[in-house]
Amino acid sequence: MLVPLLVAGFFSGAIPQAGETAPDFTAKDSEGNVYTLSEMVKKGPVILAFFPKAFTGGCTRELKAYRDRYADVEKAQGQVLAISMDDAETLTRFKTELKAPFPFIPDPEGKVVSAYDVKMPLLSVPKRYTFVVGEGLKILKVESGNDAINPHGAIVACPLRKPAGADAKTPDSGTK
Repeated sequence: MLVPLLVAGFFSGAIPQAGETAPDFTAKDSEGNVYTLSEMVKKGPVILAFFPKAFTGGCTRELKAYRDRYADVEKAQGQVLAISMDDAETLTRFKTELKAPFPFIPDPEGKVVSAYDVKMPLLSVPKRYTFVVGEGLKILKVESGNDAINPHGAIVACPLRKPAGADAKTPDSGTK
């Protein structure tokens, strides 16, 4: 009886999908800075990169790839939040070792991980998932597993935005 429930638990869940509204959250990064997703998306798309464990092979490759492509993220006016259930001290060391220019969010209690339903069953680590969140908290793209290691899909999913104030300067329409 327990086995079917466990199997069902592996395949059920409410992982947010493209087109849906992303769960909003406020969290501190490993340096103590506070980030609120609904405020961040006002400045541009946000790439939420959930990763299982600091200092492991796949996670190191993934976050180095974001580091190496960070200029492309910025060109798209995007932002990256790297999120794991590691503690702040571990993520501080990992971020420093990688020389990553983006925040690392420690979520040891799994509050953000649970909101996105990306926690591995029976383990205190998130699954590898990437969510690109745009204006109004709309999810623009979701990638998981090995697809989430390469940041290319997440970067190209960032919508091109007009520079701030571009709408204010429209040509004079019909006043003669």
